[in-house]
Amino acid sequence: MTTLCDAEAFKALEGVTTATLTTVLLKKGLRNVFIRGAAPLAPGLPRIVGRAFTVRFVPAREDLATPESWSNPKSTRAAIEQMPAGCIAVVDANGVKDAGFWGDILCARMAQRGVAALVSDGAVRDLAGVLSTKLPVWASGAAAPPSVAALTFVDWQQPVGCGGVAVFPDDIIVLDQDGGVLVPASLLQEVVAQAVEQERLEGWIMEEVQGGAVLPGLYPPNAENKARYEAFKNKA
Repeated sequence: MTTLCDAEAFKALEGVTTATLTTVLLKKGLRNVFIRGAAPLAPGLPRIVGRAFTVRFVPAREDLATPESWSNPKSTRAAIEQMPAGCIAVVDANGVKDAGFWGDILCARMAQRGVAALVSDGAVRDLAGVLSTKLPVWASGAAAPPSVAALTFVDWQQPVGCGGVAVFPDDIIVLDQDGGVLVPASLLQEVVAQAVEQERLEGWIMEEVQGGAVLPGLYPPNAENKARYEAFKNKA
């Protein structure tokens, strides 16, 4: 199998829906890859692919979760300065929806640094301001209270549990209108190859359906339709 560089692999995944990816990953035994509670905050966002830069919160502890903590050497502000261009920030906000883990100023700085997107199971604050930064964000919604009202920042580039999914630094995240899906870094090459093929097969099936074909024996294809599909590929 040809090994693709990140740019090639990510470009290929930009043509694959998260729905297709979950099917491919299910066939490989991975059932828990869809980040729950993360939806695009703006309509019409493009599909985005990148390596995960993880940010971890735990529940608030009053002696640690204070406005003063924002000035600590280890803080959300410091984490943003470590994010490389092209990464997708994955913020484990414990699914908290009554406090905003992030706001518009932080998103503006991420956009300046070239971060590709932000995904979290938590809520943002200053929604209008966040949207104005043009940083693509997938989250559970918006909440006015600051993060320290419900969360304690811990660290960055640690394994996290975002939306019930285990995410390790440098895993691959794919985001589209359906939500966010994790592709384990070790499986990138084989998942790309299988996902691109699955997308092509389903495109052919859709054309057959639009032409009046019945579903039994077509989706999934039986031996006869597999042969027809292979003939279609050979002509392409």
